[in-house]
Amino acid sequence: MKKKILLVTNGCAESWPTIEYAVGMATTLGAQPTLLGVVEKMDELHPVEEMFSRAVALFQEKDLLYDLQIVNGETEEILGELEWDENTYLFIGPLGRSQFRQWLVGRSFRKILKNVCNPIFYTREARLSIKKVLICFGGMGYTGQAEEIGIEIAKLAGAELTFLHVIPPVESDHLLSKDFNNNHAALIDDKPARILKEAQQHAIDNGIQSRVIVRHGNIVNQILEELDAQKYDLICMGSSFSGPDELRRLYAPNVTAEIAEAVNCPILTVRFSKEFVRSY
Repeated sequence: MKKKILLVTNGCAESWPTIEYAVGMATTLGAQPTLLGVVEKMDELHPVEEMFSRAVALFQEKDLLYDLQIVNGETEEILGELEWDENTYLFIGPLGRSQFRQWLVGRSFRKILKNVCNPIFYTREARLSIKKVLICFGGMGYTGQAEEIGIEIAKLAGAELTFLHVIPPVESDHLLSKDFNNNHAALIDDKPARILKEAQQHAIDNGIQSRVIVRHGNIVNQILEELDAQKYDLICMGSSFSGPDELRRLYAPNVTAEIAEAVNCPILTVRFSKEFVRSY
């Protein structure tokens, strides 16, 4: 079924790259965007009407069909209350929250991750055209749909595709990066190796050649180091919310949120779904 884009702004000036990126992605995916403006109490700081005018001009310039909607409230709460169509992708960026508010009630992106089940594109910088796509893997099996969408975008954009697997120190006895890079087949019985092998095959089936990078160390640090080493245009990551090991969220860092808050590269994150879990 044809995909839809829900593009959300509260008028924050920093959200303009999100609108540019969503327009570019709408063209790539052949998706129709709906622009949802959230008029918040502090609308004088982030005037939605002004952002709407700029966005509509861009839609018309690109000959896109579009819908416009306006609601009143707080963006994080509005997104949590929406009835989501499973074919809709959410595009959202910074909301202009003060540091005091972030300290008091938490960061907006983490609330959105918690409240929204659909794929989320979080964008601070519009990186178009898309030439390099990075899909991040872990050992928890959360990446399935993020992989599907990332491969689709890489195919449509003609982008290079890289799969990144970071091995935390505790896993070092099970999957050694040196051995893996030298001989994928030797580790075919290990779950992470099988995940990566199937992902590469999935890419090949879609006519895309890919490469695998294996890093060892702290997951967040290693992803950030890879992003420093290469300029990617899109990062695809899974989300542990609704995952098979939900208790993990009580003691482990939210890797996706930490990466999204640390970099400017657009990030696609998709919540765990049993539909996209491979059997082993």
